[in-house]
Amino acid sequence: MKKEVLVASPKRPALKAQELAQKMARLALDKKVHDLTILDVRGLASYADFILIASARSARHVQGVAEAIEEELYQERIEPLGIEGKTEGHWVLMDYGDVVLHLFFEPVREVYDLEGLWMDAPRIDLEEWGLSPEPSAETDEEY
Repeated sequence: MKKEVLVASPKRPALKAQELAQKMARLALDKKVHDLTILDVRGLASYADFILIASARSARHVQGVAEAIEEELYQERIEPLGIEGKTEGHWVLMDYGDVVLHLFFEPVREVYDLEGLWMDAPRIDLEEWGLSPEPSAETDEEY
């Protein structure tokens, strides 16, 4: 049976899947990920409603983004079901129930082509969700 809400706490109201996906996307973009894709897999996958896929420029960048997202969500009492791959930093999978984030070091993302595996899933337009488009490569020099 699929959960309607992801997070419940006595002191914090529950977040819906779309709200959590938006929050995670915003946090990832704030940490300068690029090529962020949000897939709406409701009705296509039994384990999630949204899959986020993003790239980072180095293994350390992948690790830093994953740590920042995990910490920010933890501060809001949102805990993952599991996180895999942070030690290596090539592909981090962050499972938050109805929202799953795949964070890749750029060359690794090309190998696995998750977007190709989910070609039937609708893509969410970032601007429709109030998310700023990613910065250009010229402003991303720190990574």
